[in-house]
Amino acid sequence: MRIEIIGAGAVGLLVASYFAEKDMDVYIVGKQTGETISRDMQITRTNVNQSVTSVNVKYISALSNEANLVIVAVKYGQLHEVYASMKHVKESIPLLFLQNGLAHYEEALSLSKAHIAFSSIQFGALKLSQYHVAHRGEGVMKVAVAKGDRGKFHFLNELSLSELPIVFEYDAETMLMEKALLNCFINPLTAILQVKNGQLITQSHTLQLLKNLYNELMAAFPQFKETFSFEQVVALCERTAENTSSMLADRLAKRKTEIDTIAGAILKKAEQNGKELPVLQTLYYLVKAFEESGEQM
Repeated sequence: MRIEIIGAGAVGLLVASYFAEKDMDVYIVGKQTGETISRDMQITRTNVNQSVTSVNVKYISALSNEANLVIVAVKYGQLHEVYASMKHVKESIPLLFLQNGLAHYEEALSLSKAHIAFSSIQFGALKLSQYHVAHRGEGVMKVAVAKGDRGKFHFLNELSLSELPIVFEYDAETMLMEKALLNCFINPLTAILQVKNGQLITQSHTLQLLKNLYNELMAAFPQFKETFSFEQVVALCERTAENTSSMLADRLAKRKTEIDTIAGAILKKAEQNGKELPVLQTLYYLVKAFEESGEQM
């Protein structure tokens, strides 16, 4: 089976390394340069238990029409460039999107591709160097098919590992909404306060902020109250205590964050339902303010 992965960020490299271990033909797709480039490359992975694994994959400069699956592992801000690069790809080739948030959901479904699925990543990944990634925090890779033939993605069950369990969900939009809500609890606060995930629950004032945010979001979206309790939010902070959230990493690197596709999308959903989220809205504007200033602060 041939899997082509667009994006050599932390998540793209981590997933590529595990799939290569399962004897998949894995190709990392780089930016199109006008010339066809193909070469061997090696990914080094530092595992959760601190052991180190190296696997061989291939690098190509553009998508082919030979893949059994194309995985899109770039951040939301790069997606429109990716959409353009996929125009020549056959409609029958399945696509799997790995982005955080909700903003990409309807965009992706509007593509003229027959089979589209989404993933919700529940583990942590940290890029240590160009081709070296660390697996940070155990968790599952949830997958939900939103368009086309579910059978096109069933081979992913065979790639499930104890280190990277793959679990299929039925409703893609609900799955992404749940992950966006979880991201709202951790990402904005850690980015603003510049703390690791675990510090949100070890400091009394940040814990109170987290409780206020939880109560506000559950009041606006009561259908998710049964999905996860506040204790589960705390457990997530404990499980990923030493992790630097992706939004904090973006802030420290002075990159554009994913605040619009995470918190911004949740704010829009709440507005559509006639609900106000003053705590989340304040956090949203604070993140947008330091983005606009271009400062780490």
